[in-house]
Order: sequence, then structure tokens, then C-alpha cells
Amino acid sequence: MAKTYRLGVIGFAHMHVNELMRRFAELDNVQWVACADTIPKRPELVEARSTRGWNLKQARERIGIPRVYDDYREMLENEQFDLVIFCPENSRHGEVAEAIAAHGANLLTEKPMAASLSEALRMTRAAQANGVELFVNWPSTWNSAIRKAKDLLDEGAIGNLWEVKWRGGSLGPLSHGSVHPGIDGTIVEISDVEKGATWWHHASTGGGALLDYCCYGACLARWYVGESAVAAFGLKANFNSQYGDADDNAVVTVRFPRALAVLEATWSCVDHGVPTGPILYGNRGTMVVESREGKPVVKLIQGKGAEPRYISGDVLPPGRETIAQEIIHHLETGAPVHPTLEANFNLEAEAILDAGIRSASSGKLELVQDSRWCIG
Repeated sequence: MAKTYRLGVIGFAHMHVNELMRRFAELDNVQWVACADTIPKRPELVEARSTRGWNLKQARERIGIPRVYDDYREMLENEQFDLVIFCPENSRHGEVAEAIAAHGANLLTEKPMAASLSEALRMTRAAQANGVELFVNWPSTWNSAIRKAKDLLDEGAIGNLWEVKWRGGSLGPLSHGSVHPGIDGTIVEISDVEKGATWWHHASTGGGALLDYCCYGACLARWYVGESAVAAFGLKANFNSQYGDADDNAVVTVRFPRALAVLEATWSCVDHGVPTGPILYGNRGTMVVESREGKPVVKLIQGKGAEPRYISGDVLPPGRETIAQEIIHHLETGAPVHPTLEANFNLEAEAILDAGIRSASSGKLELVQDSRWCIG
């Protein structure tokens, strides 16, 4: 008889929790058990779309999670889980992961892995100590063209890779479609004051554009380059979001032994004006992941002056096309998950971010800590 997996959710700070829940709700062998939010340092002022109160409401009303606890630790004491999704503030990933692991459940969180390398190590050690598995989801993992670019790279399509470029951004979290009823009953967009009450715009809770968007570049650069980073230099600033103290723009440059990466992040961008990538530069060609007619493709240019070729991403493996299918397939069969989801890989991506954050504070080039020796 096929196993039914008992699922719970802790933390509704990150709106990506909605996609994770939606994907698992598509499966027949999943049973929702309970959920709980973390208690924020400062209360949010409004329940607008994608705020934590709104996200929790989706869990109750759309996903149909039957029990909601006020205290996630009480929930873990009272219930049994096979897997717990956790999406609290970035700064609380370590705390929550330790609690889940101690109760014997596997763990799935959303990018970035944590707000710091020390917290990421805390998570990984907790999973190892309790014999459970920790996974980190990346929306980019489910882009077929991003995967196709890796295949082409490994086949030698552009020769030796010497630079990865990534640009990610928007007008910031809660900027588009985050609406709520106004005083007069009309629908209004969330205000700057209301945004400022959310964790996203405060450094102490792990907010900021660097963690939000440079994390993608750190993950992809590490995956494409295929070796650990050596050093990073970071710059960050708050230009347009003075209602919080977190950065809304950042750049991190990364040195690998045989390649460079440039990671850009913004919460101030109306239109990027250029392909956001990733863009891969090799000594014999260039690849750009972009969209044509609404579909992800790889633009491949081989040789100086050559006409570009547009290559569609391969279809993702049947039965492993979403994060939910991938995790359940792994738990059922023992087959490895995609490498970008593995905890140890994510420690290396987090180490890049961590060096970039330290550099932005020190004003100096910072070494990327080798996390591999820290976990045995």
C-alpha cells in the first residue's frame, strides 16, 4: 500500500510558501496535518496580498490545512510529520529548522537557505544529528532553459566558462498586486508605511535585496562553474526604501579559481532593459537564458560574429517536474534530488552570500569560507 506523507507548515513570512503548498496540494499521497506561523518582532499593519496574515489565510482556506496552532513548538509536540515546509523570516531559519529536526521530520525551506552561513550550518547540523533530510527550493531549478544551459555547458558548447552574470529584481516585495480594502472600502495598494512594518525591509530579520536576489546568482554560479568560490566583494545600499533599514540594491562580485561571477539585485527596477540571465561567457561562445514567445530558451552564440541559435529547454523529467514531485520521488525511491536542492550544495551558495554581506560591511574583499570541513 502506497505511503501517505503527513505534511505541516511553519512560518508564513515568505510569500513563496504559497507555491510550495500549492505544489504539494496537487499530489494524491499528501495529508495536510497542521500549520503555525512564527511571531514577528513587529506586528504587520495590514493583511494585504502576500503578507504573512494573507499567506496563512491561504493555508487555511485554499489549501485546507485543518489545524492552526499559535505556537509552532506546541504543534511539533502534538503532531507527527514526515515533512515540514518552513518559510519564516530569513533570520529564523536556524531556530525553526532545529525544532523541526528534533522532532524527526524532514525539512523543506525556500531560498535563500538562511540569513548567514552560521545559521545555514546550524540547520545542516541539526538535520544530520537527527537523521533527517534538509532541502532548499529554488524557483530557478524548475526553469527548463536554466537546466538546458547546464547541459550545453557540460557538452562544451561555449568552451571554458570564465564568467557567470545574473541580475534579479523588481520593485520589491509586496510591490505588485499587494492590495487590501482601504478605509472607505475601496481596494488600495499597500503603502510604504505598511511595507515598512514587514520583515522584508529590516536587516535584523534577514530582509534586503542582496539576500532576496543575489542568492539566485550565488546558487547558479556555483552550479555552473562547478567548483567552490574563493572570495567575494559586495556593495549594498538603501536608495528608495527609507521606510526600512535593509538594502534595496546590491552587487556581489565573486572569484572562483577559474571564473568570475557578477550578481546584481534590485528592489527599485521598473524594467531591467537587458536580459537578466543567467548569462554564461566562455572562451568559445556565450549563452543567455531568456524568454521567447513566453517560453524559456537558451540563446547560444558560438564564435565571433556567429548568428545566435535559440534552443528550447528540455522537458523536465516526468513525475519530477515540481518541487513536490521531486521531494516525494526522492523519499519514495531514494533517487538523488536535483543538486541545487541539496543541503551541502546550498551551504556553498550561502558561503558566497555570506562573504558578500561581510564585504559590504567591511569594504574589503572577503574570503569565502569553505563550509565543507564544518559539517564532516
